[in-house]
Amino acid sequence: MDAVKANPQDAEAVKMVTRMDALFLVDREARLQQLGVEERLALRREHAEPWAEEIRQECVALSKMALPKSALGQAAAYTLNMWTKLRGCFDYAEVELSNNLAENSMRPVALGRKNWLHVGSAQAGPKVAAIISVVESCRRLAYRRRNTYWTSCRA
Repeated sequence: MDAVKANPQDAEAVKMVTRMDALFLVDREARLQQLGVEERLALRREHAEPWAEEIRQECVALSKMALPKSALGQAAAYTLNMWTKLRGCFDYAEVELSNNLAENSMRPVALGRKNWLHVGSAQAGPKVAAIISVVESCRRLAYRRRNTYWTSCRA
């Protein structure tokens, strides 16, 4: 996305973003159909995996063609460096392509940081972080259980 923002006329960057959008469309379709874990994984492997392989091959080609310090060269290098983590979504359907959930769960911490300066001591910071981590984990588990319950009730 940054490469397209830096140069909207860069056809290679636009093509790459289009390919990546296709990956997210597969997950969107799985959510719309309310697919279970195995069905979501099968849908990803059938439709998204070919797109992912095309993205990897194109990144290899772009990394050889683009200047290493250019936005496109850095994007291709980053994608290739993170490739094994991206591939995790084809092994585990629970893994999301986007990290938006994680970022959104961290937002209250970032926004509240200045408000928590009064916590008292340097030792309090790690303790607060541990407490927030436990609370957020509980929220995630409750959300997952609630969705699993409603999905099973509909069936």
